[in-house]
Amino acid sequence: MNPYWLIVAFTLLTQFCIFVRWLHRRMRTAEVERAFVHDLARVHLPHLYHALNLIAARLGITLEDLRSLDLPDRDCHDKNTDWHAR
Repeated sequence: MNPYWLIVAFTLLTQFCIFVRWLHRRMRTAEVERAFVHDLARVHLPHLYHALNLIAARLGITLEDLRSLDLPDRDCHDKNTDWHAR
């Protein structure tokens, strides 16, 4: 076997391993970002909307145009209603 083929095979294998590592990290980063956004929408936004309504009520401002996303317990994203209308 020609030693140059061995160098080419080693180079291709190394590049493939680096590509797979990069792809895995990219997919993992996207998964973490999705989990963060889901947690933000599920846990923190209802508290923020409640606090915003309390501040608006204290200042005498109406927030009729404020809409929020209602996420049910299952992963179904077809509802777009007020969070306090549950």
